[in-house]
Amino acid sequence: MKKIALAAALSLAASTAFAGGMNQPIVEAAPVVDTVTQTSSSNGGLVVPLLLLLVVAAAVSAN
Repeated sequence: MKKIALAAALSLAASTAFAGGMNQPIVEAAPVVDTVTQTSSSNGGLVVPLLLLLVVAAAVSAN
């Protein structure tokens, strides 16, 4: 009788372990690298100091 009760308990425990089924795997998207903004930001860093230099040169030459 103990063996039957033990077998029944194990079968119930095993069936509840698989009750949820298998989940779909979660796949994360690959990161996207934007190369256009990286090259344009390096050009923008050069234009602003040159414009400031031209403004200072114009102010000095006007005096």
